[in-house]
Order: sequence, then structure tokens, then C-alpha cells
Amino acid sequence: WAGTGKNFVSQIVAENLHSKGLKSNFVHLFVSTLHFPHEQQIKLYQDQLQGWIRGNVSACASSVFIFDEMDKLHPGVIDAIKPFLDYYEQVDGVSYRKAIFIFLSNAGGDLITKIALDFWRAGRKREDIQLKDLEPVLSVGVFNNKHSGLWHSGLIDRNLIDYFIPFLPLEYRHVKMCIRAEMRARGSVIDEDIVTRVAEEMTFFPKSEKIYSDKGCKTVQSRLDFH
Repeated sequence: WAGTGKNFVSQIVAENLHSKGLKSNFVHLFVSTLHFPHEQQIKLYQDQLQGWIRGNVSACASSVFIFDEMDKLHPGVIDAIKPFLDYYEQVDGVSYRKAIFIFLSNAGGDLITKIALDFWRAGRKREDIQLKDLEPVLSVGVFNNKHSGLWHSGLIDRNLIDYFIPFLPLEYRHVKMCIRAEMRARGSVIDEDIVTRVAEEMTFFPKSEKIYSDKGCKTVQSRLDFH
């Protein structure tokens, strides 16, 4: 779901591969609603995407491409990059084996939350959830979800995605950890009273149990401004 750290982790990956991180000329961020807004222009987007990737990987073999809001991407657009992920040593004399493609999506959020809730209701800890409990469900769920950006995509059909990495919903204690981390980042003294007040302002679900934050830690920064 939103606010669980997907963009944060992609930022960490980028910073560890290129010293300037997201500001590097070799890290490229695509936002679906900004870069590919019109459904009637899918063919144009596919051509532009291929040209963009080809040019940038030619300049830097270890280029990083991050696609955000995949769940808002029109079906078919992403299949344009299939030749670059496929098992070819080279395409037109260029190797894409070192290029990294990261797809960020909320499309599997409901599936992940259902499994997390099942574990909780069975008296099992969140930490007990393993990748094998989620990865098969996610790959099938995203493939069959018309609003995933990967609906019936050749990237999944051809097993070209190496890992499906689930971000679990955040509990009350995790929200408090986010608040403390933000206070440290601001150079503030950690006041547990403020931490609790900000956490109490967040909304949680399911309504009856109130286990998981419905916005993750997404609004922590703005809420802390009022304290």
C-alpha cells in the first residue's frame, strides 16, 4: 500500500549504485501519470521508451530505470522494454545485462494485506511472513489485474521479472518508528509524548481491529509540522 517505503528503498538502491542517487544522470525515474498520461498514445510511448533506454544504456551499462505508479500505467506500454530484459547477450550491439529496472506499484496491496491479516488472525507475527508466502500470489495477481500496468504482460509471461518484493502494511509500532526517524532527521530531541500524539492522529484498518496504518508513514512529515 501507499507509504510502506517503496520509493524510499528505490532511492537507497540508486544511491548505492550511483553516488548522486536519484540526481545521477544514470538514474532515470518515470512516473506513469506524468510521462505516459494518454491511453491513445501507447505506440508513441513505446517508441520513446525504447529510444530512451537504448540511448542511456549505450552511455552507461549500469543505468537504473525506476517506473513509479505502475498501477496507473496503461496496459501494453511496459512491454516495449521486453527486448532489454530478455535473455539476449546483446541487442543491436549493446548489452543490457547490467541495467536495472525497478517497477513500483500498489497493485498487489490488497493481496499482501489479506495474507498479513490471515497471519495476524492466526496468532502469527508479521516477521513470520516469508517471501514464498507472497511471491507466487503477487505474480499471478498482478498479471491478471487490469490496473497493474503489467496486465497480461510478456515480462511476467516470459518470467523476465527476477523478484516480486512485497512491502508489508505498517503497524502502529512501525508508524512510531517512522516518527522518531523523522524527528532525528530534523535534529529534534525525541519527545515520546509527541510521537504518541502524531501516531494517534493516523488512521488504521480494519476498522474493528485497527492493526495497519492505511497510509503507512506517508503523512508523518506533514503531521509532525503541526507539533
